[in-house]
Amino acid sequence: MKGTIWRLTRYALTRAVLLCLAVVIAVYLTVLIANMGGELDRVREAQIRHNISTAVMMDPNFKRLPPAEQTRIAEEMIQIQLRKLGMDEPFFPMRSLRFLRTALSMELGRAEFMRSDTHSAEVRSILVGRLPTTLLLFGTAELLLFFLTLFMALFLSRRYGSFFDRLIIGLAPTSAAPGWFYGIFLILIFAAAFRVLPWGGYIDAPPPEAAIDRVLSILRHMILPVTAIVISAVFANVYSQRTFFLIYSSEDHVELAKAKGLSSQAVERRHILRPTLPPIITGFLLTVITMWMGQIVLEAVFNWPGLGQLYYRAIQMGDTPVIVGVIVIYGYLLAATVFMLDFIYAILDPRVRVGLAESGGK
Repeated sequence: MKGTIWRLTRYALTRAVLLCLAVVIAVYLTVLIANMGGELDRVREAQIRHNISTAVMMDPNFKRLPPAEQTRIAEEMIQIQLRKLGMDEPFFPMRSLRFLRTALSMELGRAEFMRSDTHSAEVRSILVGRLPTTLLLFGTAELLLFFLTLFMALFLSRRYGSFFDRLIIGLAPTSAAPGWFYGIFLILIFAAAFRVLPWGGYIDAPPPEAAIDRVLSILRHMILPVTAIVISAVFANVYSQRTFFLIYSSEDHVELAKAKGLSSQAVERRHILRPTLPPIITGFLLTVITMWMGQIVLEAVFNWPGLGQLYYRAIQMGDTPVIVGVIVIYGYLLAATVFMLDFIYAILDPRVRVGLAESGGK
């Protein structure tokens, strides 16, 4: 028992260290790419020079000074600001390593393109505020999609070659279109034509006062984007999972279970569904954490105030701290998911033993 606990602990620590190292490397590469080797810092320096020079020229205390004196004062203020931001040092390696440290700790300062929003200008507070709305939308859509496709795939695997089976195969290519594509048509039909659902947004304006009314308003605004996400992926996912079930249903252990007289429900649950759950769960969890990275346009179409919309605005404005912050959150979620998957495999599939390979199978 002690040997097993030690093996699991050692395996977990090793995996955690390797995943942390992978996150650090990925974030550092993101820092280099997002900053374009220092190009965005040069753009930011130009913005700082413009802002300070303009402020000095417009300040009544400096207006009466000669132009040369104004220039000297502005340059001193610019240099102070640059030193404060550490921009007087070379990008490689000092400034890039400092940015890596601040990125990993999420101490990324203030978002340049949201300076007017003083109550939410800190990058960390912006990301923390936007993350729940994104996870609410896409988490709900992915959970619905997961259970819907799972039951539909099981249903079709029992009716191989039927009309519905051929219909799903024929509709699978429609999943090549992204969710925002279907979202536009849903808006045109249910918001513009029939006017039964809102065009977009997160909640009614002004927000309802009662808590239950606020919840119902949010759910009402979620109907169209969730439907768009489900439509864009349901047929391909059903086709993929149905193929998994068909492959496993022809295995020898399934035929043996049938020969022993087990009911079809027991065979399906124990010998078909359980072995296929690890790859299905893997795909689901990885989709959950990548959904908001791949649905930037959908959030823009539905005006959903999530990380995708924030990421899009940050790219447009060249706001490196926000861009890096979004990537860091993604890296942390990805590492945590991969770490959990090893243990989920061991729970779902009795053939998997966490950490067994390190001990030589003993």
